Amino acid sequence: MLIKVKAFANSKKEKIIKKKEDSFDVYIKEKAEGGMANKRIIEVLSKYFNVNSGKIRMIKGAKERSKIFNISL
Repeated sequence: MLIKVKAFANSKKEKIIKKKEDSFDVYIKEKAEGGMANKRIIEVLSKYFNVNSGKIRMIKGAKERSKIFNISL
């Protein structure tokens, strides 16, 4: 399953807002430095979808706000 994620790093609260069936806004506390925000996004998505974080892979957008992830359910 492919999903689109718009990342908001350095937020006060961590949350996921579902925009469409395959589009989400993800707010995380981590700063967008050294890939730490991307790792945290994967952790938050794994909790949301109730899958192991190893089943979530970033396809596009490692250094951008808009990202695409593949989730193996």
